[in-house]
Amino acid sequence: MRIVIEHTTSYRYSSIATYSVQSLRLTPAAFEGQQVVNWQVTCRPDGVITPTRDGFGNVMHLMTVEGPHQDVDIIASGVVDIEDRHGVVRGLVETVPLRVFLRRTDLTMPGPGILDLLKPIAAGETLPWLHDLMGNIRGQVEYETGVTDSQTTAAEALKAGHGVCQDHAHIFISACRAAEVPARYVTGYLLTDGISDEPAHHAWAEAFVEGLGWIGFDVANNVCPTDRYVRMAAALDAYYAAPIRGSRRGGGEERLEVQVRVQRQSAQQ
Repeated sequence: MRIVIEHTTSYRYSSIATYSVQSLRLTPAAFEGQQVVNWQVTCRPDGVITPTRDGFGNVMHLMTVEGPHQDVDIIASGVVDIEDRHGVVRGLVETVPLRVFLRRTDLTMPGPGILDLLKPIAAGETLPWLHDLMGNIRGQVEYETGVTDSQTTAAEALKAGHGVCQDHAHIFISACRAAEVPARYVTGYLLTDGISDEPAHHAWAEAFVEGLGWIGFDVANNVCPTDRYVRMAAALDAYYAAPIRGSRRGGGEERLEVQVRVQRQSAQQ
């Protein structure tokens, strides 16, 4: 499936800023089942955008805007071809040892509720265990916006019984790591009914299964990623995988607007 994406992030400041710097994880990587036809990251006003990679191997751009400005628009757009590989992720250049993805972070620290999710993993049964875990979490945590935020931990979201895709992924990752299964947080885009105007990125998790490699689990939708998913970046949790993170000098109060358009390309396009 060929998917067209346009993602605009706009910052509006109450006073003049003199310098802005942002790290941008807004570029999909090519691997088996995902090929980037074209992609570009730009900004307004014109700034310097330097491609690099972060410590987890993700494609990253460092953007700097110098001189007086009161708004910044960051635009990521392009076309990606996706094949349904049933969530299996192969062909990425892995730069981080597996043991790193057993590390517990503040957002994924397991509490008693998460430990209660765990059941023994029989020899050779890691994949069925992961599917059961995904369904169990989705059954206990309803999808509901506006009730959690970027600082909500996995344990807090599970206890509350509601949250968004970020929370579902953090709970899954927390449980996996507690069971000594390497797991990581993934950001990307999801095509819903052909055209989707989403407020932000989608997020899911990946777990490592011996003999198969990394496999994606979208707990929010209780499925493994299909050809409707465009994978962007992966890291320990939402903080480390944040699509945009940075700082500025001046600017006063900030107002953020995000527009994402995800569309299947028709034969006529």
